[in-house]
Amino acid sequence: MKTDLTRKNLTCRKVFIAIGLLFASLQVQAAKSELNIYTYDSFVSEWGPGPQLKNIFEAQCDCSLNFIAVEDGVSILNRARIEGKKTKADVLLGLDNALIETARQQALVQPHSIDVGHLSPSLNWQDDTFVPFDYGYFAFIYDSNKIKKPATSLAQLIHSDAQVIYQDPRTSTPGQGLMTWMKAVYGDQAASQWQTLASHTVTVTKGWWEAYSMFLEGGSDYVLSYTTSPAYHVIAEEKTHYKAALFDEGHVAQVEVAAISRYSDKKELANQFLAFLISPEAQSIIPVTNWMLPVIDNAELPAAFDQLIEPKTIGFSPEVLAEKRSAWLREWRQAASR
Repeated sequence: MKTDLTRKNLTCRKVFIAIGLLFASLQVQAAKSELNIYTYDSFVSEWGPGPQLKNIFEAQCDCSLNFIAVEDGVSILNRARIEGKKTKADVLLGLDNALIETARQQALVQPHSIDVGHLSPSLNWQDDTFVPFDYGYFAFIYDSNKIKKPATSLAQLIHSDAQVIYQDPRTSTPGQGLMTWMKAVYGDQAASQWQTLASHTVTVTKGWWEAYSMFLEGGSDYVLSYTTSPAYHVIAEEKTHYKAALFDEGHVAQVEVAAISRYSDKKELANQFLAFLISPEAQSIIPVTNWMLPVIDNAELPAAFDQLIEPKTIGFSPEVLAEKRSAWLREWRQAASR
C-alpha cells in the first residue's frame, strides 16, 4: 500500500512539474520581444522590402517585428513629433538626409552603437545616430513611348506645358526633395518658378505611391520619383520605356536612414536591427524591392542598374535644410496656391 502511494505521489509530482514547465514555456513565448518600426507604406507593401526583411530578421532575433506604416518619410517625423513620449516606435525607418537634423534637434532619436565602417566610402557617413540603408537621386520619370524629346533641365520642364505630378513637401520626402531642388537652382526666384509649375501641375499628392500610381495610369506626362525607378520596370515588368530625365542643373540626392527612437527601451534589439539593415543579406534585398541604391559596395545588382542615368549632385547640407525648411515650406505653400 505504501509503495502504491509513493508511486502515485511521484506520478503526481511529475505531472505538476510537466505542467509547470509548460506554463513557463508559454510565458516565455508570450513575453517574446517586439520591435515596433515606423516606416512608409511602400516599404511594407507586398512588393517592398518589408516582408522579406521581417521574415529573415525574426528568424535571427527570435522576436516579433511590427511595421507601422504612414504615407512617407515626412509623415514619420510628424507622427513621432506629435506622439512624443507616448510613441510606440522603437525605430524610425525612412527619414532622410533632409530630415535628420530636424529629428535630432527635436530630440526624437538616440545614438546607435553599431559599426558603420563598411559603408560605401562615397557616402562619407560618420553620424552616430542615423544609419543609412539606401540612397538615390530625385528625378522626373516619363514614358518614352509618349515623350520623344524629354526635358533636359528643370527650367525646361517648368516652362513647358507638360502635365506634372509631384508630392507635397509637407508630408513627402520626394516633395521635400523637389523643394530643395527648386531652391538650389533658383534661390530667391523659386517662388515665381513654383507659380509657373503650378499652371501645369495635375495634382500634388500626399505621398509617393499615390503620385506614381496616377502617372502609371496615364494621369500625367512626368512624375517626381527617382533615377532608379526605371530599373523596377525593367526587372519586374520587362518594360524599358520608362525613363528618368537627366537635368543639366544637376539632381538632389536622397539618403534614407533609420534611427532608434529616443523613447524606446529596446535599444539592444533596435541596434541589432540597424546592423541587419546594412548587412550584405539585407542590402541585396533593398535595391530590388525599394528600388534605390545600396549603401555597401559589395552588394550584387542586376544589369538594369548599370543603365541608369548618373547625375551630378546639387543641394544643401542637413544643417541648412533644417534651418530653412519651415521658410521654404511657407514659400511653396503661398506660391503654389496662387
